[in-house]
Amino acid sequence: MNNSMLNKLKSLHNRYKEIEVMLSDKNIISNYKKFKDLSKEHLKLSELMQYFSEWEKLEIDIKNIYSLLEDEEMYSIAKKELYLVKSKKRILEEKIKVLLLPKDLEDENSCLIEIRSATGGDESSIFAGDLFKMYTRYVEFCMWKLEILSISEGEKGGFKEIIVKITGKGACGRFKFESGGHRVQRVPETESQGRIHTSTCTVAVMPFRPQMEKEEINLSDLKIDTFRSSGAGGQHVNTTDSAIRITHIPSGNVVECQDERSQHKNKAKALSILSARVHSEKMKKNHKENSSMRRLLLGSGERSDRNRTYNFPQNRVTDHRINLTIYRLDEILQGKLDLLIQPITQEYQADLLASLSE
Repeated sequence: MNNSMLNKLKSLHNRYKEIEVMLSDKNIISNYKKFKDLSKEHLKLSELMQYFSEWEKLEIDIKNIYSLLEDEEMYSIAKKELYLVKSKKRILEEKIKVLLLPKDLEDENSCLIEIRSATGGDESSIFAGDLFKMYTRYVEFCMWKLEILSISEGEKGGFKEIIVKITGKGACGRFKFESGGHRVQRVPETESQGRIHTSTCTVAVMPFRPQMEKEEINLSDLKIDTFRSSGAGGQHVNTTDSAIRITHIPSGNVVECQDERSQHKNKAKALSILSARVHSEKMKKNHKENSSMRRLLLGSGERSDRNRTYNFPQNRVTDHRINLTIYRLDEILQGKLDLLIQPITQEYQADLLASLSE
């Protein structure tokens, strides 16, 4: 462990002890908000301090074992013990490094996922439907909730565009590496000569926080239009101006919602999508200040990004950002998305650790 990390840990340890003293102060106990904030900070530091305490004990053990190496009779036993203690120390250091990583405050939030067909016509729309099913199954595994906010179906199946809200703690952190281009290589059902086609879709993942509309959107910046719904939904939907189109004038973002019978519900959904887009664009500007590796892994959600290739004939998925290839496409499409999420998360953490150690 380098000196900068050690100094950081010592500083946090001092803060931890300071909080413990403050939490026993009668004046602070009587101040509900102050007591609550300090309790949260204490809880966040407790695991890290536990590991640090164990690490310090192992440091002392290692020094004591080194002194035993000078004793010929104890040398063999001491050498084995030294190996075991150093192994424990390395494991602890890795845990400490992960806990020291700067936290992305958005990771714990829910999120919106926007899937769009790109190049490839009907096959692109069908693949967008496959991505939606894959994400839906993963959401079920995680026991989160999925809600469709906006949908535009493809002529031969799938979706031209679909926007969903994933509600669950940590959803944004799990999905954030999905933003970007997704490419599929397979023989389409409409292909009579058995040729492999390449099509693409784009995915954009946007953090979603309660009350985001109030925080991110100024109503004076909006142009709101109503129009008659053109989709399925019965006589009421098709004969009233229930559909909503909201334009965010400063950014040029436009959102339409017409899936609900109620104009108010369509407006609420449109505002949710719009606010998430505006907030996401602010995040992208912040990402430009980070390292090139982090920009590469997080992606921008633009069509030019190429995250993955899904090759059906070879049952292969390749993540081009970290040069990862897995021959388990069938399992991934069934929702085993952690096969891809975990490796790229580890790469991202390694990049953060490298910058932390500099």
